[in-house]
Amino acid sequence: MLPDKDGPGVGGGQTSPEGEDPSVSLFRDYLCLKTVHPEPDYDAALHFLDRIAKELGLPMKMIEVCPGRVVSIMTWEGTNPALKSILLNSHTDVVPVFQEQWKYDAFSAFKDAEGNIYARGTQDMKCVTIQYIQAVRRLKAEGRKLMRTVHLMFVPDEEVGGHKGMETFVTHPEFQKLNIGFALDEGLANPADAFTVFYGERNPWWITIHCPGSPGHGSRFVENTAAEKLRQVINSFLDFREQEKHRLNTSECFTLGDVTTVNMTMVQGGVAYNVIPAEMDVTFDLRIPPTVNLQEFERQIKQWCKEAGEDITYEFAQKHMNQNITSTDENDPWWRAFTAACKEMNMTLEKEIFPAATDSRFIRAIGIPAIGFSPMNRTPILLHDHNEYLNEQVFLKGIIVYEKLIPALASVPAFPDEA
Repeated sequence: MLPDKDGPGVGGGQTSPEGEDPSVSLFRDYLCLKTVHPEPDYDAALHFLDRIAKELGLPMKMIEVCPGRVVSIMTWEGTNPALKSILLNSHTDVVPVFQEQWKYDAFSAFKDAEGNIYARGTQDMKCVTIQYIQAVRRLKAEGRKLMRTVHLMFVPDEEVGGHKGMETFVTHPEFQKLNIGFALDEGLANPADAFTVFYGERNPWWITIHCPGSPGHGSRFVENTAAEKLRQVINSFLDFREQEKHRLNTSECFTLGDVTTVNMTMVQGGVAYNVIPAEMDVTFDLRIPPTVNLQEFERQIKQWCKEAGEDITYEFAQKHMNQNITSTDENDPWWRAFTAACKEMNMTLEKEIFPAATDSRFIRAIGIPAIGFSPMNRTPILLHDHNEYLNEQVFLKGIIVYEKLIPALASVPAFPDEA
C-alpha cells in the first residue's frame, strides 16, 4: 500500500473509504462516470481529467476533433523537449452493458470482500488511465525529471471504431506538434503469471455480400434465387472459418492474433413468408493478421462470390489495409528500454498480435511504434463481458509497473536524427 506517495485529495475530491488506497478510490470514482455508448457522458470525463491535471500541475489541452468529440492531453515536459516524446494513450469510452446480466450495478464500482472491483471499464481501459496518472503523480512527488516529454492522451470513441477520435486526430496539426517517438496503449489481461505485450494488430474488414436473385411465389421451385446464392457464399466463408479454427487448435505456436477469424454477424432480406426475395445480404466480421497478403485475400473473396452465382457484389463498411508492426528486435532502443524495465521487475512477457482492434493501429499506420500493454496478470480476460472486474491489488501493482516503465522510455538516448 502506497497511500502516502499520493498525497491528499487523490480520491477525486472525495474522502477515500477507510483503509482504501487513494489510488483505488480515484479509480472507482472514474469507473462511476457513465462514458457508455450509445451516449457517452464525455463532459463528465473531461471535467474529471481537467481537475486531475490541475492537481498534478500539468497543462491540459483539449482539441475538438469532431463535433462533440474532444481529445484531451496532459503534458509533462521533459528536460530536453526537442527530443521525440512518449505517448501514454487511453480511451475514455466504454461499451454498453446489459444490467440484468450483472451481479452489481455496472457503474457503481462495487468492491467485494476479495478486493474485486466490478464495473464496466475496469479492464477496458479505465484502469490504465488511472495507472498512468498515479504513476506520473508519484514520479512528480519524488521530484523526478524526465529527459523526454511525456503526453497523457485521453481519446473518445475508440469502442465504436475511432473514426471521430484517434483516426481523425492523427491527421490533425495538434497531433503533429506532439512530436511522438513511441506510444503505449491498451492490451489485454493474462490469466497466468505472464504479462501479454502486443506489437501489432489484425486488420478488421467488415464486409456485406449482396446476392440478387429471381423472385417469385413461395409455393414454387424458382431457379436462381438469392437464398441459393447466399447459402453458397455463407458456406465458403464458414468453411474457411473452420480451416482457420483448425489451424489455431492444432498448432502450439499460434495465438488468436495469428489466424484470420470469420464471423457471420447479420443476414437481411425478404418481405413476407410467401414471397421469394429478389435480394439478400449477409455481413461478416473478418480480422486478418499482418502476415496475410491482403490483395490475395480479397481475390479469394471475389472468387467465392463468383462461384456462388451471377451479379453478386460486395462492399466494405470497414477495410483496414495497414500492416505496420512495432519492432521487438533486441537492438531496437524502445523495445530494449521496455523489456529491460520489465525484467528489472521480474515480469515475464509474452509477445502477441492483438486479436481485435485498438487505437494503436492508427498510430502505427503513420509510422510511430506502439505497444499494447495493460499490466494485468492472474486475471481473466473480461473486456466487453458481463461482470467485468479487476482486483485492486492487480490494479495497484500496475501503477508500480508504470512508475518504472515511464522513466525508462523517457530516458531512451537521443537518436542520430534527434541530436
